Amino acid sequence: MSRSIAALVLVCLIQAGAHANTTALPAAVQAEQGELRVLGHGKMRWFGLLLYDAALWAPGGEWQWDRPFALDIRYARNFAGEKLAAASVDEMMRLGYRDGRKLSAWRERMLGAFPDVKSGERIVGVYRPGIGAEFFHEGRSTAVIADPEFARAFFSIWLDPGTREPKLRAALLGRQ
Repeated sequence: MSRSIAALVLVCLIQAGAHANTTALPAAVQAEQGELRVLGHGKMRWFGLLLYDAALWAPGGEWQWDRPFALDIRYARNFAGEKLAAASVDEMMRLGYRDGRKLSAWRERMLGAFPDVKSGERIVGVYRPGIGAEFFHEGRSTAVIADPEFARAFFSIWLDPGTREPKLRAALLGRQ
């Protein structure tokens, strides 16, 4: 009997680790968006180092660009907000966004949205089709960016088929 209990505990611990980023969304997101469920989750690594865990929340567990969704990132390392904004602009450029003025304006908006984060902290980005995006740090809204083109460009970093991390995209979309 003790082997069965030990095996059950091990399975529960593995599942808890695999779903570490599926804690509740900020109350404001839940209140506004209604029933969002985790569609998928994955880890972002760079040369083997864990940078963050990510989870994609979608209504009815189905993701589409024409429906609201949330991307929940729990950081495994400390990052300066400036670095998060700069990396986001770099990825947008890599995906084909080339308007220098827009990218510069988006970078400035992201500087306000992304504070410095410590290991274990979360930033949740909410995509609102046709409206823009809102960002939350540790449950508190940090910015509303009312620009649908920005929102599409930003979330494309993870969700566009041309993403730098196709395995993470597949995991977020529940395909792995």
